[in-house]
Amino acid sequence: MAEGPELRELDSDGSSEELVLTPAQLIRSLEQAWLNEKFAPELLESKSEIVECVMEQLDHMESNLKRAKHGDLKVSIHRMEIERIRYVLSSYLRCRLVKIEKFFPHILEKEKSHAEGEPSVLSPEEFAFAKEYMANTETYLKNVALKHMPPNLQKVDLLRLVPKPNLDSFVFLRVQERQENILVEPETDEQREYVIDLEEGSQHLIRYKTIAPLVASGAVQLI
Repeated sequence: MAEGPELRELDSDGSSEELVLTPAQLIRSLEQAWLNEKFAPELLESKSEIVECVMEQLDHMESNLKRAKHGDLKVSIHRMEIERIRYVLSSYLRCRLVKIEKFFPHILEKEKSHAEGEPSVLSPEEFAFAKEYMANTETYLKNVALKHMPPNLQKVDLLRLVPKPNLDSFVFLRVQERQENILVEPETDEQREYVIDLEEGSQHLIRYKTIAPLVASGAVQLI
């Protein structure tokens, strides 16, 4: 595999900083992003730089295989690893597209309101896809149903009609970094809010919106 790819991260002041990862760390980052996206009820921050670096790494691995001796057992092993990585990558991207199609009005509204310098939920390609999907949906509704209705009923509010992600759903997680004083909301009217500590390596079943910031920061991993 090639030398470590470079990822560009944003500091709190908006300046960029290059982070060099080994190939193994890069694939681990992709797998973590994949599991988080798979189990989170909402669309998470785009990891487009990880995706681009993994695609470059796959191209490099393919080139190395072409130069390897035919019949070498290592070729078969590396070929299996390439297919595994391709599966994780395609599953990650497919999962994001499913969420965009399901929650597109809310995702686009969130993109409009996010502050300058904050990480975007959508990659440029995903943003273009979401806008086109919304335009096609509105055109379809107009041609099939709305134009046949009275004028006062020919407008539709997709933000109101399309369900939001259920942030109250429960998720399993593994703690990557110890966290203190996590406020947990009560499950019933008889209960009160209470505070818990999350020990590194421990696993929990907890309401997603309680730990959503920890998922974004990498302090916990959804499983």
